[in-house]
Amino acid sequence: MTYVDGFVLAVPNAKKDAYRAHAEKSAVMLKEHGMLSMIECWGDDVPEGKLTSFRMAVKQEEDETVVFSWMTWPSKEARDEGWKKIMADPRMKMEPGDVPFDGKRMIYGGFSVLVQA
Repeated sequence: MTYVDGFVLAVPNAKKDAYRAHAEKSAVMLKEHGMLSMIECWGDDVPEGKLTSFRMAVKQEEDETVVFSWMTWPSKEARDEGWKKIMADPRMKMEPGDVPFDGKRMIYGGFSVLVQA
């Protein structure tokens, strides 16, 4: 059964192109280590919430946009093994300033597919 990793984060608007380049580079490595697909979405209709919202969850600042992304894997086991390999891949080593977003405000998790239509 397909397994999904989901992510929500805030990216500075001025770093949109850098984020796209980072995602494209990461996708190549992730596919080499078993990922099936990756979707990266730049928010353009993300409403402000009263109790909860994507914006509130990532503490979006004025000059940032919410990014919603997910990747699919053949199974949870393939995902777990893939992430071990990815984290050991020397191409993943980056200087702190090279990442175009604040990883401390990123929300992520792994999900078993319940319904696929």
